[in-house]
Amino acid sequence: MSARRIAAEQPDSFVFNEKSEAKVQFWLAKYPEERKASAVIPLLWIAQKQDNWVSEPAMREIAERCGMPYIRVYEVATFYTMFNLAQTGKHLIQVCGTTPCWLRGADDLKAVCEKKIGKKGREYVSSDGLLAWEEVECLGACANAPMVQISNTEGDLYYEDLTADALEQMLDDLRAGKEVKAGPISGRSCSEPTQATTLTLVDESLYDGSRAKKFKLPNTKGATDADVRKAEPAKPQEKSAETKAKPKAKAKSPAPKGAAADAGAGKEPKLLKKPSGKADDLKKLTGLGPKLETSLNEIGVYHYSQIASWSAEEAVWVDAALKLRGRIERDNWIDQAKALAGKAEG
Repeated sequence: MSARRIAAEQPDSFVFNEKSEAKVQFWLAKYPEERKASAVIPLLWIAQKQDNWVSEPAMREIAERCGMPYIRVYEVATFYTMFNLAQTGKHLIQVCGTTPCWLRGADDLKAVCEKKIGKKGREYVSSDGLLAWEEVECLGACANAPMVQISNTEGDLYYEDLTADALEQMLDDLRAGKEVKAGPISGRSCSEPTQATTLTLVDESLYDGSRAKKFKLPNTKGATDADVRKAEPAKPQEKSAETKAKPKAKAKSPAPKGAAADAGAGKEPKLLKKPSGKADDLKKLTGLGPKLETSLNEIGVYHYSQIASWSAEEAVWVDAALKLRGRIERDNWIDQAKALAGKAEG
């Protein structure tokens, strides 16, 4: 990716405000003291939501809070494009330009942004300091295309089923300080079908979250020991005394000779107890590595001529015995073996 640099003009200092500080403490409490650096991305995001960008003094403050070198925080902030490294508009309009949105009118939305805001890019802020816009890749609301995400200190909200006129009105309302309701402007709920002939999800409890089991996060105010236990991964059940007393089963060989025959898969080919002279290098067959060569030797296959003579039923037997999942046929071992056996004889 291209190099990203922080803004040339920086504030003298940075301090988390009261609201942000509560969130900082929440995230720092999630990790052991020696693992505080794990909170670097959440803290960068909190700083951005406070000031609408991540300043250099903010990075230094976060480095101190996380007990890590400043350069490491700088590396994270400059790597992830979700972090604004310079001041941008109060409202950053992110227009999805990926195929579903493009097919349904994303170009019209981009034209509105050029007309109402100006040049594309989060660093190009409108003259009133309120708006900036950029084109982004898929935001995951393809069923509600075309759409934009508007990011500001209040959140990152989706506006869907848009038209050029609707977006133009939204930008005017943002400039006027009016509230712009998030979601599909078409009036539908989420991505519900609007032209379906069969009603689906008519019971709101199927999707409104009311059926979800409620619990408190273990590091939040008022959490009990029971909440902590709920959040911990389940421990494996203790084995009963009877189970413990049972002797362990003897490990099976990688390819028991009669396994496929017992299962009724194919017909067992002619197998050897030992190679006739020097064993062939079976690894010359495409798709056959050292591990498979060892397995073939263990069931009594040492030579190209053996593989070359396999019938379809015999190939099925070997495939089942070694769990090859069709590799013999897929990589055409039999024809390969015929060619190699002919060269060996020649």
